[in-house]
Amino acid sequence: MSKQAARNRTKPKEAKRSAIDITPPTRRNAVNLLELAYERLEHLIVTCELRPGAFLTIQDLQDILGFSRTPVHQAVARLAIDTLMIVRPRHGLQVAPMDLARERLLLKLRRDLERFVIRLAAERSSSSHRNQMLHLARYLRERRDAITIGEFNAFDWRIDQLILAAAGEPFLEHTLRPLHTIFRRIGWIYHNRTSGHSNISETIDAHLSVLDAVVNRDAERAVLSSDSLIDFVDSMFDVVERDVDPEFLDCTLEPILPTVSSERQA
Repeated sequence: MSKQAARNRTKPKEAKRSAIDITPPTRRNAVNLLELAYERLEHLIVTCELRPGAFLTIQDLQDILGFSRTPVHQAVARLAIDTLMIVRPRHGLQVAPMDLARERLLLKLRRDLERFVIRLAAERSSSSHRNQMLHLARYLRERRDAITIGEFNAFDWRIDQLILAAAGEPFLEHTLRPLHTIFRRIGWIYHNRTSGHSNISETIDAHLSVLDAVVNRDAERAVLSSDSLIDFVDSMFDVVERDVDPEFLDCTLEPILPTVSSERQA
C-alpha cells in the first residue's frame, strides 16, 4: 500500500474523532451561557438596576449583557416562569412591578418551605457540605463589620445553593429559587433605600445562626433559626412600605407630587 493511500485511510477516523471532541464543549458552553445570562439578569433585578415595572426588549437585554439572543431569550423565559418578568405579546418584556402585599403573602410560603429544607439539610448534610458552610460562616464573621449588602448578597446566594444541595431534593430548588430572589431584592431595598438601615450585621447574624445549626446537625435549632430569619425579613416590609416611594417599586406609576395651592403660588 502506498503512503498516500495509507494517509487517505486515516482521514475519516481523524474527522470522526475531531467531531466527537468538539461537540460536548459546545453543549456545555450553551448551558453555561444560559446560566450566566440568568444569574446576571437576576442580579440586575435584585439590585433594581432593572427597575420594577420597566419595559424592555430582548435586544435591550442583549445590549446590557453582551450575549446573543438565544441565552438571553431562554433566561427571560425562566424569569417569566419565576414571575420576575412578564412577557407581553407585541409589547416586549416588563420587569414585574413589586407588589408588597403579594410578596409578604409569599413569605408565609417561604417560611414553610424553608422549615422543610433546613431540617433536611441538617439531617442529610455531608462532611463536604458542612466544611463549605464552616468556611462561609468564618468569612462572614471576619467581614461582619465591613461587608456591603452587594457582597453579602453574593454570599447569600451561595448559602441558599449550599443548603439546597445539602437537603438533597432537586425539586425544591425550582420552587425556592424565585422566592429567594424576591426576598433578596426586598433586603437590598431595605438596606439601601430606607433610612437608618444600612448596617447589615443583623442580617449576617441571622444567616450565621442558620449555618451554625445546620453544621452541628441540630435540626430543631436550625428550624428555629430559619423562623427567626423569616421574622426579620417580614419586619422589613413595614419599613419599605413607609419609606420607599411607590414609583420606585413600579416605575409605571405617576410620580406623587405635593399639591401647591393657588394662594401659595401667588
